[in-house]
Amino acid sequence: MSAEIAEQLRERLGSLQPLKIVIEDESHRHAGHAGAREGGHYNLEIVAEVFSGKNTVARHRLIYDAAGDLMRRGIHALSIRAFAPGEV
Repeated sequence: MSAEIAEQLRERLGSLQPLKIVIEDESHRHAGHAGAREGGHYNLEIVAEVFSGKNTVARHRLIYDAAGDLMRRGIHALSIRAFAPGEV
């Protein structure tokens, strides 16, 4: 199930036209954690022009908006590193 969620997240984040996107499924490291029953744990690194000139909160909002309902079902925790080109 978690690989499917990661692929759905990748597809949805495509709307941000990322130059780079890396999604790591860390769900196995949270087995037994109460929240793990509600969804997976993922690390995201994304580079996109749309983040240029935006602060961290604005970048995260763009990501959450693109992820949509996956943030309510399927994803329990999402660690985000979002960069504009040239910041990496």
